[in-house]
Amino acid sequence: MTAPTGAAESAGSGPALLRKAGGAASPGPGGGSRRGSLPSLVSAHPLGEQLPAVFADDDFALRFVSGLDIVLAPVFTVLDCLEAYFTPALAPEDFLGWLTDWVGTELDGTEPLPLRRHAVASAVALHRVRGTRRGLSAAVELAFGVRPLITESGGATWSARPLGPFPGAPRPALHVTLRVPDPASVDPHRLRSVVAAARPAHLPFTAEVTALPSPEGT
Repeated sequence: MTAPTGAAESAGSGPALLRKAGGAASPGPGGGSRRGSLPSLVSAHPLGEQLPAVFADDDFALRFVSGLDIVLAPVFTVLDCLEAYFTPALAPEDFLGWLTDWVGTELDGTEPLPLRRHAVASAVALHRVRGTRRGLSAAVELAFGVRPLITESGGATWSARPLGPFPGAPRPALHVTLRVPDPASVDPHRLRSVVAAARPAHLPFTAEVTALPSPEGT
């Protein structure tokens, strides 16, 4: 492994080590990137410099440990750049997929790369409001780029007198409507899976994708 390619591309003014270590990425089996060692990558801590003085002039010993430097150089580089792997804006695309699973976003990996980076960066804030109307709306908007219409059975009110009517509907329910210009472009099953993951756990729900209403006079 070498330093993250995404980090090298995104951090143009970052440390020279980070820019130098970013190797070319090739498509991996899962569609992500696969990084390998660079032939010209130099170890930051050559073993030959740490050998006892008796080996300083031993050509065989120096050549032997230089082979180990080639193996260790990518390891040192990754450790030096480890923070970039866990920074959503800099992480390479394949490692970002792991971060997406670790923080529990509602994405399926088919979204554009900038959206996935934003989802990982905002995951903690979304978990704080998970299971609320605000959290559900934010999760759907993050996945589809459109703020949904949400109707639910709950409610809140106050009364100066006791024994007043309860707010909301007695039967729990939740309905999410996503209005988009082209409903055929949105997978309704994907919408239902996002709503199922972000809704209050006790609420049965329905979800639908509809077309935006036409402006009056058109």
